[in-house]
Amino acid sequence: MQEILKAGKPLEAAEKVLIMVHGRGGSAEDILSLATELNTAAFALIAPQAKGNSWYPQSFLAPRAANEPFLSGSLSFLEDIVQDLEEKGFSKSQIFLLGFSQGACLTLEFAASNAARFGGIVAFTGGLIGDHVDHNNYKGDFDGTPIFIGSSDPDFHVPVNRVKESTILLEGMGAKVTEVIYKNMGHTISRQEIAQVNKLIFGE
Repeated sequence: MQEILKAGKPLEAAEKVLIMVHGRGGSAEDILSLATELNTAAFALIAPQAKGNSWYPQSFLAPRAANEPFLSGSLSFLEDIVQDLEEKGFSKSQIFLLGFSQGACLTLEFAASNAARFGGIVAFTGGLIGDHVDHNNYKGDFDGTPIFIGSSDPDFHVPVNRVKESTILLEGMGAKVTEVIYKNMGHTISRQEIAQVNKLIFGE
């Protein structure tokens, strides 16, 4: 069983849950620390920990087969978490997803593979996974789910064109996407992004 860290409100007392997915080389503890900057006081926080601090071994732009079986295993890990929350009485509209870098890619890939009306989705520097975006890989309807995708131009790991391709696909599946490309931001999470998601995703 892979490790899951929890913080924020206890699940029994929370009306909303935020699943936070760390990047390559990061940790569940790292990504949880970001919550101090977010308007998530009312949330239960869940941060899964990747084995070896990586969700899959190759670039997210590699052919999907090159990242197997790790990619499928990581997606199943998120699916198990969401399913467990639903069994505890949370609807998908009470479940929010957030990821950074490799975690953002995994978050978007999971969401697009299981599209439904989630509470909100945040991708700090990420895009859909694979050597190309294949619309046949994804199913469901986001039904207006708000999604924020922020990234840098340029970003060494995440090309802007993949961010834009991902936005087009997600919007085609019914998501309300806010895509913001920041000039020379670097591979990080900026204050501007924090302000944006607090307003768009975590605002009351």
